[in-house]
Amino acid sequence: MVDTPGIHKPKTLLGHRLNAVVGESMDSVDVILMCMPADESFGTGDDFIIAEIAKHPRSKKIAVVTKTDLMNKAELAQKLMNISALAKDFTWDEIVPVSAVIHDQVELLTELIGGLLSPGPEFYPKDMISDQGQEKWICELIREAALRDARQELPHSITVTIDEMSQREQEGDKPFFDIHATIHIERDSQRGILLGHQGERLKDIGTRARADIERILGARVFLGLHIKVSKEWQRDPKLLERLGFGEN
Repeated sequence: MVDTPGIHKPKTLLGHRLNAVVGESMDSVDVILMCMPADESFGTGDDFIIAEIAKHPRSKKIAVVTKTDLMNKAELAQKLMNISALAKDFTWDEIVPVSAVIHDQVELLTELIGGLLSPGPEFYPKDMISDQGQEKWICELIREAALRDARQELPHSITVTIDEMSQREQEGDKPFFDIHATIHIERDSQRGILLGHQGERLKDIGTRARADIERILGARVFLGLHIKVSKEWQRDPKLLERLGFGEN
């Protein structure tokens, strides 16, 4: 399973590079799933995404209509017909309405995906939780913790880098890691959003992120977080390179 960044009409250099990642991912997969919430109207963004999907004729394509518990049967039937008509340059291999909340047709979707896949080698050991480096997913956990309360205010303005990560000498039955990370924002005005009143939001971010990191590492963690204004980082090639968003 490859979870790509969302396809979107890019407005920054970062957006262009993320779209390139999506394109490369779709080139290498057997099945592409496009998830569309049942309770949201179609727009030009959907047309843009479908046009991008059409550039990959080798891959099978499934339209997944989510949140079907929020619609009645007549509304859902109309939605499914509209989705069928959206794809002008290809035909969906499957259109599947699902609801994760009431677990409706989730197993069916799994079976349909499996039916479109060919047998292949086992790429990763069963106990491997990610193919990304340790620091990469630690950054993601911190970023997710930061966005949990500030997603509406800072949807795409945050990125995280690890400044230092070291393991202390064994103390007790669990390893102990010291991690110092920087949360990068684009404008001075965003610092207050992350800090919160008397720094309480930043403390909450650290507490949540540390708990997630400790759970995955199976270790105790000291997590130190710092905020840095990296102006226009989404448009700066050198800064993007340093933050891990370089050209492939």
